[in-house]
Amino acid sequence: MPLPLIVLAPVTGTVQAMADVPDPVFAGEIVGPGLAIDPSREGVVEAIAPVAGKILKLHPHAFVIVADGTRGVLVHLGLDTVQLDGAGFTLHVAEGDTVAAGDVVVSWNPAEIESGGRSPVCPIVALEGKPGSVVGLVEPGADVRAGEPLLEWA
Repeated sequence: MPLPLIVLAPVTGTVQAMADVPDPVFAGEIVGPGLAIDPSREGVVEAIAPVAGKILKLHPHAFVIVADGTRGVLVHLGLDTVQLDGAGFTLHVAEGDTVAAGDVVVSWNPAEIESGGRSPVCPIVALEGKPGSVVGLVEPGADVRAGEPLLEWA
């Protein structure tokens, strides 16, 4: 049995339950359980690696880091942001890179995303996590700072 994995908050903001994310795929936990963060709107925000591991997938609006060789954590920066085709996002790593928890992965501006009519809410997903395997360490409605523990994945 693998050790529990502590997943850090990739951005600063207010925690939301996944069920409250205005996107049916995330709200229904179809890709996995987790929490979301409504990010701070103070200029450019650095999204950090929530776990140590290897960058499996990297898009301007989303990334997956595989921790301990088995568990993938998805960070999705805003909703429907794939439509922006990378505009407004700056990548700081490459697919295949190994990162430490807390390393900067992507910079972006949530206020610009919101002013363009999209939600800047960031789902943080334990990919293919079993129901009940993820415990939130921060209550929905509470504020969290980037780098603070957000989830525990058993």
